[in-house]
Amino acid sequence: MAFENLSQKLQEAFKQLKGKGKLTEKDVKNALREVRLALLEADVNFKIVKEFINNVTEKAIGEDVLSSLTPGQQVIKIVNDELIELMGTTQSKLTYSNKPPTVYMMVGLQGSGKTTSSGKLAGMLKKQGRNPLLVACDIYRPAAIKQLEVVGNSYSVPVFSMGQNNPVDIAKAALSHAKDKGNDVIIIDTAGRLHIDEELMNELKNIRSEIRPQEILLVVDSMTGQDAVNVAESFNEQLGIDGIIITKLDGDARGGAALSVRAVTKKPVKFVGMGEKPEDLEPFYPDRMASRILGMGDVLSLIEKAQSAFDEKEALELEKKMRSQEFNLEDFLDQMRQIKKMGPLKNIMGMIPGLSQMNIDDSQVNEKALVHVEAIILSMTPKERQNPSVLNGSRKKRIAQGSGRSIQEVNSLLKRFEEMKKMMKQINDMSKGKKGKFNLPFLR
Repeated sequence: MAFENLSQKLQEAFKQLKGKGKLTEKDVKNALREVRLALLEADVNFKIVKEFINNVTEKAIGEDVLSSLTPGQQVIKIVNDELIELMGTTQSKLTYSNKPPTVYMMVGLQGSGKTTSSGKLAGMLKKQGRNPLLVACDIYRPAAIKQLEVVGNSYSVPVFSMGQNNPVDIAKAALSHAKDKGNDVIIIDTAGRLHIDEELMNELKNIRSEIRPQEILLVVDSMTGQDAVNVAESFNEQLGIDGIIITKLDGDARGGAALSVRAVTKKPVKFVGMGEKPEDLEPFYPDRMASRILGMGDVLSLIEKAQSAFDEKEALELEKKMRSQEFNLEDFLDQMRQIKKMGPLKNIMGMIPGLSQMNIDDSQVNEKALVHVEAIILSMTPKERQNPSVLNGSRKKRIAQGSGRSIQEVNSLLKRFEEMKKMMKQINDMSKGKKGKFNLPFLR
């Protein structure tokens, strides 16, 4: 999960501030020393860390904070505000040309995820009602054109290519093609290199001068840490970029690149890649990311993910079933599959306030457990799924053998399902004004 290590260390640093009636200057400095170490370990640029700590210290060591009724929370709020400022204050959206087609030029080094991000961006824009065209201008990397065609096909987005022709000629021809075919957005997948060189930059400058893109989007790999910051700085100085896409943020527990690139380049992070799925290219919200880093969750992003994953009609039908106690294992399986669409469980849990502060490790978030539950339910007959009360010992044994799981796991699933139904009944009773003790079975 992104920023996992940083989040844990910051929460540890703030623990020593919480619960104190009054803070001393020494308390604040000790906590901020831990914050400084946490940021450096997360691979945040050292100059940025120094400026960040100076800003927080100046605001935190003040009469208002030190004598505040909740000084610990005040310091956390200051850190939260500074993190938001560091990452860009507000979400930076894509801009569009007044005269279509709008051209986005994707640049970056090899292996940064440029081609995949181009496809994801095209898929996102298509969902928003645009008619995008992907353009294959990487004529050097083996199978680069084929990869873009495969990616484009997965999103049902057309790909324009001219084989090994000059990339500038390809881009110009794609522009004419888009005008003829009515494509209102062009995404140019340019060539990368293993390192920045003069030949690469000249080619990109030539494409830029001929096509005049609306935005040049730099794709950087968060896993490369400080190298990502150096790459961003160099591309911005030589080419001039308009925005940044950070990939593989889900696989980097440090995430320092996301905190550094904007501060170094003064260019906004527009999207972050949080997984392999099409919907895992997310708009970047500095305030929401700051909340995740400080373990305060990200409810708005969670709601947006749920809205895109869940069918509204099915959700209403499910609510009706839950209220009438008709919820069965088939419904449970459907909901579990919907949740899986939202992305890795650990990322989802990081968006939930409270759970995000529990430092849940990988052993406690077992994605395979969902697969096992699915196997158990699919090993049941339709009658058994709709009415689990018919399950006796012999039926459970058959289900266990059919799913490759143990009878204990079958019993555990049934027990949790019944407890969940009881919980739903309690919620329904409470909504009708009935009093009673409310228990959450999964928190007991």
